[in-house]
Amino acid sequence: MAKILVFFKQNLKLSEYIQQEFFQESVKKNDISLWLICAIIFSVEAFNLARVLLWSKSGLGTLNNRIYFTMYCILIAIGILWLAVRRPLKQASARHQWTVQYILTSLMLLWHLCLNTYDLYRDPNAGTSVLTTALLALALLIQVPPLCSVLQFVIGYFLFLLIMAPLLDAGSLLNLTITFVVSLCVSLAHAHHTCIFLQQQKQILQMNEKLQKLVHLDPLTGLLNRAAVQYRTEQLLQEDSAFRTSGGLTLFLMDLDGFKGVNDRYGHPCGDYVLAETANTLRNVYPLAVGLGRMGGDEFAVLYDQPLSEEQAMVLGENLLAQLKKIQWEGQSMGIGCSMGICICAHPQCSYEQLYNETDQMLYQAKKNGKGRCCVRRLEK
Repeated sequence: MAKILVFFKQNLKLSEYIQQEFFQESVKKNDISLWLICAIIFSVEAFNLARVLLWSKSGLGTLNNRIYFTMYCILIAIGILWLAVRRPLKQASARHQWTVQYILTSLMLLWHLCLNTYDLYRDPNAGTSVLTTALLALALLIQVPPLCSVLQFVIGYFLFLLIMAPLLDAGSLLNLTITFVVSLCVSLAHAHHTCIFLQQQKQILQMNEKLQKLVHLDPLTGLLNRAAVQYRTEQLLQEDSAFRTSGGLTLFLMDLDGFKGVNDRYGHPCGDYVLAETANTLRNVYPLAVGLGRMGGDEFAVLYDQPLSEEQAMVLGENLLAQLKKIQWEGQSMGIGCSMGICICAHPQCSYEQLYNETDQMLYQAKKNGKGRCCVRRLEK
């Protein structure tokens, strides 16, 4: 019994992982189905109304005709109600749209049950084709979460037992019971397959997003890789609006001083740790940067979408030098420093290659001047 309960809990409860997607998908499918159902309703019931009013000798003169006429009008009214609320309902959430669809289809099922009951009341040999058709159409055309499907069909079945069953023989009762069960199974299978499809689709999208990030990110530090830094810089250089609004951009290039000695003395795990900590330090020191990247090895880049002043650039560089000295490995200071080249570009026709080469020259100048230094150049028209 416990296993059965666990099974139903796992298969009837809509996973939160795909809830939103399921309701969105259901709303789209049900919208098309309801258009088709309304078209059938208007065609069939218009014919039935004409049959009562024009082709019946008694017209609305008999109670029987008045009951049928009223029933046909009620179903048409349900269809018109759907068309009336459909457009304004699009402003609501997918869950609310689906709720309205669920209520309307439940009303349609109840209508067919009542009509079939009246048919049987008038003629015990009328059969149950009206309700059978409605059940199968509901299962095939309308998509609902598994638990809601169970609720809809179980309530419908108990109403059937309460209202129609006394009018049926044992064979018809068994056949309609089987129809309820089959319709419920079809509806559950429909929902189950949709859930599997949506889950796989979402997993694929998430994997693609992760792969996309991996294409642009350095796996060790989580910073942009060399290609991503170049792409982002080129985008800024190509957008005239960036220069019109901010006046240019600023590129920092930096090399860690003595990093090879860290690897040789403490091993590559320590070297990887230092690189990762350097990345974290860059995030703290340059929170307003539009790009932080690892260009390869122990070379890093920082990109601003505005031309900093030389004083601002130097202050940021010196702040980085001070923070890098705090990096420790197993309680021991690594004495990490860096040399830095900075290029402040206010030249709209500047290419990435020119900007990178100018910044790299400043980095070389910093190393030549004794390392642990910052050198700045300003590129203008």
